[in-house]
Amino acid sequence: MKVSRSGVLWIAIAITAFVMLVLLRHILLPFVVGMALAYLLAPIVSTLERHGVNRAFATVTIVLLLVSGFVAFLLLMLPLLAGEVSALVETFPSYIARIQALMADANWPWLGKILGHEAPVQPSAAQIVTTVGGRWLDAVLRWLWSGGEALLSMISLLVVTPIVAIYLTIDWDRMISTVDTWIAPEHRDEIRALGREINDAVAGFVRGQTVICLILAVLYAAVLRSVGLHHGILIGLLAGLISFVPYLGAGTGFVVAMCVGISQFWPNWTPIIVVGSTFLIGEMLADYVLAPRIIGRRVKLNPVWLMFALFAFGSLFGFIGLLIAVPLAAALGVLLRFAVRKYGSPAS
Repeated sequence: MKVSRSGVLWIAIAITAFVMLVLLRHILLPFVVGMALAYLLAPIVSTLERHGVNRAFATVTIVLLLVSGFVAFLLLMLPLLAGEVSALVETFPSYIARIQALMADANWPWLGKILGHEAPVQPSAAQIVTTVGGRWLDAVLRWLWSGGEALLSMISLLVVTPIVAIYLTIDWDRMISTVDTWIAPEHRDEIRALGREINDAVAGFVRGQTVICLILAVLYAAVLRSVGLHHGILIGLLAGLISFVPYLGAGTGFVVAMCVGISQFWPNWTPIIVVGSTFLIGEMLADYVLAPRIIGRRVKLNPVWLMFALFAFGSLFGFIGLLIAVPLAAALGVLLRFAVRKYGSPAS
């Protein structure tokens, strides 16, 4: 198959961009977040511009409102969440000790067979709390000590990201027009259609999945709180927010909530069943009710492909990889389907 000069150029740009991402991954966080913010805000700003609002004024106003809201959220919620996380970290080993004690109970021999009869049950709860809690605390302290770069990234996130987002949003249409001139005229319509398909996949999934995550977070937190589960609000919120990766949020929330629920409510089966079924019902609600209505069937992102992309890019680029995994997975999926349509069918 013959590759045109423009094709070689775009392949070279893609390789160069990938190499630059690998080499500069430690400083990319504010720029990647700023680009993502500009991507999400550009349609809103363009709509306001069509209604007569100055583009620069609209961009600066929206970005400053978002930054102010984010800072206010951190100031209000971070102390509460930090205390709840600290309480969960301190008490979770005791929940594990309680489950181990139940497994060793002669009155419930079948429970040990289900959960694993070989699990060690000799150490006392106090020993487990001391040992595991000490290890967690040591790990956290080591992370904080070596996290100067992470702290610097957080500061730059609050300072550099708004600046990047403002400049990119103001110049967004101009940048798109410039890239459009790079494409050979004979391929321009085809590439534009491909770009629109990629944009639909990325924007549709990111915006739709964000709404689904918020709905699930509220649902999980409300149900677990109503049951009376310890740390139910925190577990529900975290499970809902990490549901951005299909099945990961429900799976993680199910495991943690069941550990807490069994140790707290045993032998009362009713709240334990409610806790477990909450995540099963939430995942079915997301798959069969929310996703078809909010995201739509035009976004074709297989959950397995998405999870692989998150693990792969997360391994390569760390937190930056998690941010770029979803749009890149969507874009690669569109490109692969395009390649199959154009070159995969045998010649007639």
